[in-house]
Amino acid sequence: MNDVSPLSVASPAPSPSSRLQLLVLSNGHGEDVIAVRILQALQQQSNPPDIFALPLVGEGRAYQQLDIPVIGSVRTLPSGGFIYMDGRQLAKDVRGGLVQLTLSQIKAVRRWVKSQKKLGNNQAILAVGDIVPLLFATFSGANYAFVGTAKSEYYVRDESGLLPRKNKGAKWENFSGSIYHPWERWLMSRRRCRAVFPRDSLTTEILQKWPIPAFDLGNPMMDGLAPSFPTQRFYSGDMQQQEITRPLVVTLLPGSRAPEAYSNWESITVAVSALLSSFRERDSVFYTSGTVIFLGAIAPSLDCNALIKTLTIQGWRSHPESPIQLNDPNLLTFKQKNAYFVLTQQAYNDCLHLGDFAIAMAGTATEQFVGLGKPAIAIPGQGPQYNPGFAEAQSRLLGPSLILVDQPSKVAKEVQSLFQNPDRLQIIADNGLLRMGQPGAAQRIAECLQARL
Repeated sequence: MNDVSPLSVASPAPSPSSRLQLLVLSNGHGEDVIAVRILQALQQQSNPPDIFALPLVGEGRAYQQLDIPVIGSVRTLPSGGFIYMDGRQLAKDVRGGLVQLTLSQIKAVRRWVKSQKKLGNNQAILAVGDIVPLLFATFSGANYAFVGTAKSEYYVRDESGLLPRKNKGAKWENFSGSIYHPWERWLMSRRRCRAVFPRDSLTTEILQKWPIPAFDLGNPMMDGLAPSFPTQRFYSGDMQQQEITRPLVVTLLPGSRAPEAYSNWESITVAVSALLSSFRERDSVFYTSGTVIFLGAIAPSLDCNALIKTLTIQGWRSHPESPIQLNDPNLLTFKQKNAYFVLTQQAYNDCLHLGDFAIAMAGTATEQFVGLGKPAIAIPGQGPQYNPGFAEAQSRLLGPSLILVDQPSKVAKEVQSLFQNPDRLQIIADNGLLRMGQPGAAQRIAECLQARL
């Protein structure tokens, strides 16, 4: 356990600060990243707050990169934060010290609030994630705001009404008229809760039926995704000719968690092989010049050597030149007949923007790709994150933009179907923007926090 508590260090009592003292609570790597985007926007405001953090899951490396002090104990537990999908993962975390860690974190939050009050400072808490940081914030005694990343009404309904469900327990998810249960809404409707930022417009609209200060400002997940190239380059005078002759680009998203990502990669490469075979069939709707580029968006934490081994076994050979320009001097290129395979650990945004569609076995990355108006084809894996339960829930969250297949070999059939139906592609483009929102949410949330806190 890494215990970082600057408040425990004895020092002369400073005078009260005129700046807001803000403590950020988050429970997962993705939530840390979202919180940091908001904090970066807050730091650009006039008279920004003094910021502290307590990541409830993991070590909070995103905060460390901004030199934000951590006020309590942090620890990476066995589940990596995915306990809600598997009771066995919860058991592992309990054995790994979850209860003791949680108790120490509760004490750290109360100690921080008490010390700020004693100094006469205006203090507040920003909770990012689900009910866990929201609970911490509610019972801290400070004013708070909540960024709800884990829940969306799209899990149970769309604009037309409730989704048909086969699961007997599905009614429980929406038994009170919202994906957020009455006790969660109670936490969001307390006097000290100054703002709630749901992840989409539909969820905001439902929450506003109760006395909850919900603001529809967008989803910070779609911020910070600008590519290294100007996007308008695709709209030149000879755009139609460029579209006909350009290669088809397929983005591959295996996830970032090891060892799960390596297992996902095996499935994705099987799908790639089946896809290439289908393109060589006479009835294929493959309309490009014949060149296909597969872009592997690989997390920096993963070992590319393990991924390369799989490619080599499947007949891919190292190639000296990349068929596409990426903002990564260390990218790796492989070739097989008229197809290229490019691995990059630095050009994630470019991979999202360049892909015509994705083969995906990831959480956040899949949602971001869909948010750009593009289709993703998903293959449920073994987990603990991207298992059948998670993939099915994500398909409800993302609607027609996410296509589930139960076998890697079935990806090819879905791709052929997509390109035979331009109207379906347009529906997917509109749907992605609707469900994930416009960029700039972090800035809008930061401005609202300044006003409300």
